Amino acid sequence: MKKLFILLIILSCQWAMVNVWAQTDNVLDEVAWIVGDEPILKSDIEMQRLAAEYNRTPIEGDPYVVIPEELAIQKLFLHQAELDSIEVTEADVQNYVENEVQRQVNIAGSERALENYRSMTMKEIRAQVMQSMIDQYKMMQVRNKIIGDVNATPAEVRRYFKDIPKDSLPTIPTQVEIQIISETPMVTQDEVARIKGELMEYAERVNKGESFAMLARLYSEDGSALKGGELGFKGRAELVPEFSTVAFALTDPKTVSKIVHTEYGYHIIQLIERRGDKVNCRHILRTPEISSAETHKTLARLDSVANLVRTEKMPFDQAVVIYSEDKDTRLNNGLMAYTDPREGTLTSRIRMDELHRTYQDIALAVEKMHIGEVSDAFTMRNRNGMKACAIIKLKNRIPEHKADITDDFQVLTDIVNEKRSEEIVQKWIENKIKTTYVRIKDGWKRSGYKYNWLKE
Repeated sequence: MKKLFILLIILSCQWAMVNVWAQTDNVLDEVAWIVGDEPILKSDIEMQRLAAEYNRTPIEGDPYVVIPEELAIQKLFLHQAELDSIEVTEADVQNYVENEVQRQVNIAGSERALENYRSMTMKEIRAQVMQSMIDQYKMMQVRNKIIGDVNATPAEVRRYFKDIPKDSLPTIPTQVEIQIISETPMVTQDEVARIKGELMEYAERVNKGESFAMLARLYSEDGSALKGGELGFKGRAELVPEFSTVAFALTDPKTVSKIVHTEYGYHIIQLIERRGDKVNCRHILRTPEISSAETHKTLARLDSVANLVRTEKMPFDQAVVIYSEDKDTRLNNGLMAYTDPREGTLTSRIRMDELHRTYQDIALAVEKMHIGEVSDAFTMRNRNGMKACAIIKLKNRIPEHKADITDDFQVLTDIVNEKRSEEIVQKWIENKIKTTYVRIKDGWKRSGYKYNWLKE
């Protein structure tokens, strides 16, 4: 079920082959399935099949069994979302939508090329992706509600490990533990003055009648620029303190805030609406440029720190306290941590594939290092996307291996929790099918369904 559910989520975003099918198949569309009062069209199934083929996504089994069954499951989840009054707003998924649209633009080469390929305007493409993302979020919320709080006991995990064949144990990819000292090169006063001058100019233009949203689209360096700088409704804790203080102090939507300095750069803010303990505002972000001279100074300073550690004149842990500016690691001896996005668990063991995805510069440095070694200084992008300089120490490297009950207990716990969660979801689907009207057109009835859709 897990693989099929994830496949559905992935395929629902892949629209690249829609017009290919439309141009190569002249047969009239038809209703293949009906689930509740929702139809599943032949075109829906063909679109998913061609998208999977185009993206080289393997489908395990007959695509005319797997795909309609997954679309039917999607209908069940979305119907339950309606019954549970689950609401997902455009603001909730805006960033994901823009990332997906940009991904499609990058593949096509330009917005115009994408519009020509899809035979749709960018507005229509964005609306289609938006609806897909909203549906996905609704399904995830339904699934989480069905599962509830699943937490396997240590005894259940040990029993699972004992009963499973050794060759069926999961392979744990190479993991590393890394300590880091990072420092942001100094921004010159001239550069700060330039950035502030730009923001003051934008504020004056708004005060004279120009659209803040349009200026944000043109000049803001934040991802929200695509939406006119709008951030959606946020609570105080969802915004960095400096930004939050100013945003929640605004009362007049016609005015522009003073310039705000945060870890992301410099902002001006405009209130859109206050609703209870949440505020919706738009902003323009400008990030100062760091000169190569300041970058070289910082790299040289960190190389000196690295030499102090290598010559045992200063422990790395002590150097972290004195020199590191990374607030996420400075109080933990520089030890980097990784939070599993699905389980929410925090660990110092970071998978190399995840490190390559999130911190490419650090991953490239680690690849060449031995345990206990301290790197030369290098430049990187920190979690805010800002340029920084760093040195790292490879504290530990755990090679790829089969899961072990002692070293990988949390991984095995996650597997057991996932297994139990899937059993709960499967049972829910079985019961939901029993109480839902399902009709499959004769030409589409096939063997191999995972669930009893025909109710025989």
